[in-house]
Amino acid sequence: MPLEPAASPVPRPRQILADFGGHYAASAVVAFLFACTGPVAIILSVGARGRLSEADIASWIFAAFFINGLLSFAFTLAYRQPLIFLWSIPGAVLLGPALGHLSFPQVIGAFLVTGVLLLVLGVSGWVRRAMAAIPMPIVMAMVAGVFLRFGLDLVRAFRDGMWIALPMTAVFLLLTLRPAISRVVPPLIGALLAGGLMIWYLDAFRPPPGLSLFAFASPNLYKPVISLPAIIELVIPLAITVLAAQNAQGIAILTAKGHQPPINAITAACGAGSMLTAMFGAVSTCLTGPVNAVLADSGEKQRQYTAALFFCLLALLFGLLAPFFTRLLLATPAAFIATLAGLAMLRVLQTAFITSFAGRFSFGALVCFLVTVADIPLWRIGAPFWGLVFGLAASWLLERDEPERPQT
Repeated sequence: MPLEPAASPVPRPRQILADFGGHYAASAVVAFLFACTGPVAIILSVGARGRLSEADIASWIFAAFFINGLLSFAFTLAYRQPLIFLWSIPGAVLLGPALGHLSFPQVIGAFLVTGVLLLVLGVSGWVRRAMAAIPMPIVMAMVAGVFLRFGLDLVRAFRDGMWIALPMTAVFLLLTLRPAISRVVPPLIGALLAGGLMIWYLDAFRPPPGLSLFAFASPNLYKPVISLPAIIELVIPLAITVLAAQNAQGIAILTAKGHQPPINAITAACGAGSMLTAMFGAVSTCLTGPVNAVLADSGEKQRQYTAALFFCLLALLFGLLAPFFTRLLLATPAAFIATLAGLAMLRVLQTAFITSFAGRFSFGALVCFLVTVADIPLWRIGAPFWGLVFGLAASWLLERDEPERPQT
């Protein structure tokens, strides 16, 4: 069977407690604070752009944290290493334009088909060939084109809410310039706290009248609609972003830290997780890079799995309280969400541009980027798909024999 066997023996509760400690708890809290700030702000931004209801967004957040938290707990325990699954951020961003001409059930149908494709690639062992089939510069050019709007929204936040965007950005930059402090207070968390203080000072918190903020999850169960335009537009870009833009990053990080991530099993888990979370309105499941990087960054390698298990418990609790956090964030000014999401995307956007234009296939990457940014659908199929198509065509025609550039 292509699926890698689990570690043996699976650690018992007594062994987990013996391996756990304050250091690993701290790593889990830092990783969790990252996961529930900028990335959640991106969900809120995409949901608002796509005119999703509060219940839709809360259901998405529930599935993204609770169901993926259960999946992460099982895989972390089985393979005795940090294996945290959350949701594809590039995949989430793809939905903003798609929801302009597709219904939410049609989008959910595309999530479901993507999950089936990922499951087949993982179980069959074909995932390595699939990951190598499309040049990374063209994939990242699509990601850069999709993410660009978050950078632009960050700039516009200064126009729409200067006294919220400015302190948040200033604190983010100051913490970034002070690595010793940022290891204790990550820049994105500092920006969140600064924004929260300014919202309090400006009395800009506006919950809907008569609405109780506190609520437990009551997720929606959707009936997916299988639509050919939605499948053509979303499935291939979603699968590519999961495999090439997310899983590849997470696998590379864990490998660099001395772990041996089970690539086929990870892909199959992403497929199964995507199929399940799709029924509650969440975008495709992926192996997250930043969270696993934090969890695997310090401490003894054989004990880092305990930090991941503690992270999972925090994620489960956050998922159960998804409506509360959704209402809390939706009551904040739009500039707060735009700034938080934009700051979270800055490094990702920078990496996407460097990967796209620093080596081979840069012309195809440029074509892909321009087509994606133009955001013009053809035959009711969105621009990210056509960006990949035209970018690959341009590279196949003009860059097939281009030698690899030396690294500078």
